[in-house]
Amino acid sequence: MSRFAILPALAAVLVLSGCDREPQESPQESSVEGGEAAITGEIDRRFAGELMPAANLVNSAEEVINLGALQGRPVLVNLWATWCAPCVKEMPLLDQVAADYGDELSVITISQDMGDPGKVAAFFEENTLANLPQWLDPQLALGEAIGAQTLPTTVLYDATGQEVWRVTGDYDWASEEARAAIDEVVETPEMP
Repeated sequence: MSRFAILPALAAVLVLSGCDREPQESPQESSVEGGEAAITGEIDRRFAGELMPAANLVNSAEEVINLGALQGRPVLVNLWATWCAPCVKEMPLLDQVAADYGDELSVITISQDMGDPGKVAAFFEENTLANLPQWLDPQLALGEAIGAQTLPTTVLYDATGQEVWRVTGDYDWASEEARAAIDEVVETPEMP
């Protein structure tokens, strides 16, 4: 089989694994099995030990934060976009992770939307995401720095700013597997 015959199959796999980096008129769909969107991501430890990039993020109030300044406690960084269906699906789950872990874990959601930052604020308001910050990466520098080719991409950094693992594609953040993976670097909070 020639390498040119493999390229279309590889492209199909990449498209089905999550959202590409280009906005669409409506949210992109993820893989579907039995009428429900299938989870496409899995924990990947190949980049463990990589340092958290010192990228600048902004919010709708034009406040700036440097991601590197968050060292000192574990940080779960999620790159997402309002037009990405798998991203939209997992946002309530990430909001619950932020609520459950409180001060033990910083859950940072970073929109890759271009243009009007008001659409991100509107998305948060419509979806009642009270525990997540509304950061934007207007230059898409963070995605480039960590090599994110697909959205969502979520990376867990330990308190020293070193990557522990990442997930490319959507993931069930309410699962026992997800919580056990987060607990590797976070002292488990007392659950009610």
